Amino acid sequence: MQYLSYLYLLLDRQFAVVALAGIAAFATIVTLGLPYMKGDALGGRMKAVAQRREELRLKAREAMSQTSRRGQLRSTSVGFMKRTVDNLKLERLLESPGMKEKLARAGYRGQGPVVALMFFRFVMPPLLFLGSLMYLFGISTLDWSFNVKMMAAIGASLVGYYSPDIYVSNRTDARRGSIMRAFPDALDLMLICVESGMSIEAAFNKVAQEVGTQSVELAEELGLTTAELSYLPDRRMAFQNLADRCGHSGVKAVAAALIQSEKYGTPMGTALRVTALENREMRMSEAERKAASLPSKLTVPMIAFFLPCLFVIILGPVGLKLMGVVK
Repeated sequence: MQYLSYLYLLLDRQFAVVALAGIAAFATIVTLGLPYMKGDALGGRMKAVAQRREELRLKAREAMSQTSRRGQLRSTSVGFMKRTVDNLKLERLLESPGMKEKLARAGYRGQGPVVALMFFRFVMPPLLFLGSLMYLFGISTLDWSFNVKMMAAIGASLVGYYSPDIYVSNRTDARRGSIMRAFPDALDLMLICVESGMSIEAAFNKVAQEVGTQSVELAEELGLTTAELSYLPDRRMAFQNLADRCGHSGVKAVAAALIQSEKYGTPMGTALRVTALENREMRMSEAERKAASLPSKLTVPMIAFFLPCLFVIILGPVGLKLMGVVK
C-alpha cells in the first residue's frame, strides 16, 4: 500500500506541476550560473591537442620499432557504457557508417564518444517511450484515444533514437561556423608567417596560439594539424585530415592547395594568398546571404508581435472614446 501511495503521489497533477516548476527553476539557475563556472576553454582544448600529439608520437615510435607486444597484457578500466555496448553486442545494430568522422567534425575524438553515441541511441528510445506513456496515461487529461496515445509514445521513442544524432549535427554546425568565422584571418596570419621564412609546421603552431582568443575550435584543429605534420609518415595526410575534420569547402580548397604545393614544390605563400582571398570573399557572401534573408524571417514576428501593439496604440484612444470611458 505504501508503494501505491507513492505512485499516486507521482501521478498527482499538483505534484507534477510543482516538480516541473522546481526543475525549471533549477535549470534557470544552472543556465545563469554556467558561464561563471566555465574554465579555460582554450587551455582544455590545447591539453587535448597535446594528448593527441603524444598518441601520434607513440604510434610513430611503435611503427619504427616494429616490435611485437602480443605477450604483454595490460588491464584497462571499462566504463558502464562500454560494458553495456559490448555485452549486448550493439556495434552491428547501432553503428552507422562514418560515425567517427561525424563525431570528429563535432569535436569528439576517440572511441569513447562512439560508445557514448551508441549507448544513448539504445537508451533514449525506451526512456522517452516509458516517460510519454506515464505522462499520457497517468498525468495528462488529454481526451485522446488509446491508439492516438500509443502513436504519440512511439513517435517520442523515434525522437529519442534520432536525438543524439541531432545533437551531434548541431554541434558540428556550431563548430564549423566558429571555424569559418576565424579562418580567413588565420590564413592571413599564416601567410605572413610563411613569407617571413617560417616553416609550415611553425606557422600552424604560431597561428594556433594567436587565433585561440577568436576561435578555440580553429586553434584546436591547427594544433592537431601541427602534431600530424610532425608524426604522420605522409605530410599530405595531415592537410587532408584537416579538411575532413572541418568539412567546409573553404578549408578543403586550402588543404588541396597545400597538398599541391607539397607535392610539386610550388611556393606556399602564393597558394595561401589566393585561398585567403577566396575564403574572405566566401565569408562576405555568406554574411550578405544572411542579411538578405532577414526581411523574410522578420515578417512573421512583426505581424505577430509588432502590429497588434501598433493597433492598440493607434485605435485604443478611439475605442475608449466610443465606449464612453474617456470623454
